[in-house]
Amino acid sequence: MSNRHLSRKIVLQSLFEWDFNGQDDSKIDSILNYNMREFSTGLGDLEFSKKLITSVLTKKDTIDDIVEKAAPQWPINRISIADRNVLRMGISELIFSDRKEIPPKVAINEAIELAKSFGGENSGRFVSGVLGTIYKELGEPGKDQVSKKKKKIEDIPFDEMLVEKKCGAVVYALKGDDIQIALVHDIFGHWTLSKGSIEKGEDGEKCVAREVKEEMGIDIEVEDKLGDNEYIAYDPEKGKTRRQVEYYLASADFQPLTLEEGEDAGGLDQAKWFKLSEISELNFYDDILPIMTKAIKILNKKK
Repeated sequence: MSNRHLSRKIVLQSLFEWDFNGQDDSKIDSILNYNMREFSTGLGDLEFSKKLITSVLTKKDTIDDIVEKAAPQWPINRISIADRNVLRMGISELIFSDRKEIPPKVAINEAIELAKSFGGENSGRFVSGVLGTIYKELGEPGKDQVSKKKKKIEDIPFDEMLVEKKCGAVVYALKGDDIQIALVHDIFGHWTLSKGSIEKGEDGEKCVAREVKEEMGIDIEVEDKLGDNEYIAYDPEKGKTRRQVEYYLASADFQPLTLEEGEDAGGLDQAKWFKLSEISELNFYDDILPIMTKAIKILNKKK
């Protein structure tokens, strides 16, 4: 058993006791030190354990918020003590640790193993689902760092990779003299565009009409194609795939946006209209910026 795997078990035991007894942060050091003496058998890594448990406690509010947004049907106080603290540890390592020291897949796999060992019958699947959602929203960091066993799958030439077709849209509406843009917000603080997979029998325009309706609850009229974007992603079953996204400019009536709920929300927590003048102040992913810039230039000409 590795030192760190044992240390994570002891951290989880300590967090369970801390949580069960009212979450008194002043007692966490004594709880951890006692458990290290009792259960580490001299193999535990105290420095690593203290660093992990400190990260969980100092970022607990942020982590709990991420859990509730990634699994909106499971408020944090409805999740079992073991499962919610496994998630806290997993998210702390997945998001806030040094990825060179702890690769994302290691953080996820360790959390799943802890859930299987200390949780209930479905804990492993539950933790896997929540962390998997968060991992995808992070953009699957480290997806190219695979084991030798997966190397054969990963070494598919670019031209032979499976191509996944996707669609996205910049949606605008007129409100008086103002042009408003409809955007969605993810659990990691970025504003972005409605986007999804092109289904069988659809073209890009039909895809964005369906996706925007499902994701924000409004009907749109597609006007212009803004451009294409392509990136490589990793799927555990398919290996590397080429994801090709078609982006469109579309108009809609100005009306309240209704964000899709439940697991289908895909890590989104808000949908909102913004004036054109407000767009430059928002936090976007880098690959979205060229699309937004082109859309804004077109819209400014419509004013």
